[in-house]
Amino acid sequence: MKHFLLPVLSLAAVSVSASAITVSAPSSGAQLVSPFTLVANTTTCASKPAVSMGYSIDHGQAIIVGTSFSALVVASDGPHTLHVKCWGQQVHDEVLIDITIVPPDPMSLPASATVVSNIQSLPSWQWEHDPGTPGNSTGTSDVISAPSMTGNSRQFNVSFSDSGGEIYHDAFGSDVNATHFIYDVYVMLSQSSSLANIEMDMNQVMANGLTVIYAFQCSGYSGKWEYSYNVGTPQNPIVKWFPSNASCPHPSTWEPNIWHHVQIAYSRDANGVVTYQSAALDGTQQDLVGAIGSSTFDLHWKSVLATNFQLDGSGSEGSISAYIDKLTVYRW
Repeated sequence: MKHFLLPVLSLAAVSVSASAITVSAPSSGAQLVSPFTLVANTTTCASKPAVSMGYSIDHGQAIIVGTSFSALVVASDGPHTLHVKCWGQQVHDEVLIDITIVPPDPMSLPASATVVSNIQSLPSWQWEHDPGTPGNSTGTSDVISAPSMTGNSRQFNVSFSDSGGEIYHDAFGSDVNATHFIYDVYVMLSQSSSLANIEMDMNQVMANGLTVIYAFQCSGYSGKWEYSYNVGTPQNPIVKWFPSNASCPHPSTWEPNIWHHVQIAYSRDANGVVTYQSAALDGTQQDLVGAIGSSTFDLHWKSVLATNFQLDGSGSEGSISAYIDKLTVYRW
């Protein structure tokens, strides 16, 4: 699977003499921007034929891969230990690499990349009940200084009945040519016991006038990161949601009153077929397998890039409070 990456700062190969594992990137001591590229391989593990490899950040759960791989890895800002591991028959081995994750520097991005930051602070956000959900909902939203990471977070308040959902949206630019995206946001929940789904979308009008909807959510119903695509036609759309292979904790169980970091990577081809590549929550990244589908709609929109943030209720009635900050979209 192709990985759509932000650049890393060091690519020198490193290996440990006591291990046959070779890590081509990153090098020990590197300062990196998340997500970063991890490239490693081995043929033997503790002097026996290698069967598989894996990697983890600090003491997180290992992601199992083949014996030669390139992966997109997400980690929170600050120092970490990258564990690169191998397994063979009744043996295992690992290499430890010290890295530091630093905030992205716009000057270090690919020449074709564009970064739009703090989208949550734009003054033109709008909202309404999502007619695609049952029941009803009403909402409010405003930019506030606390709780906040930047001094300009956005607060969302929703009242709903019969599992209704409220959708919030704003335009942040126009680009008919970009095909690769990373959606990066911090989310805080303070009143979430009635929350069913957190949906984070992006819309893009292509050069042919069709709109691509990159729809992605953490679903409390399936316990998965879900994606949608249009199983109908652009003129007669039929939208369906599909659970991915990647698990997502029920939104109502996200630890309250702390900032949770969400990062989603996806791309499209010239026909609007979208590939959802990876999702990360609080630095734990999961690669998505087979999350591909056409997602074009003939909406007759003018050229625009827009983002949606949606909160869906669960039950006969309730209320939800949430905040987002540092909403950034990288595109190239």
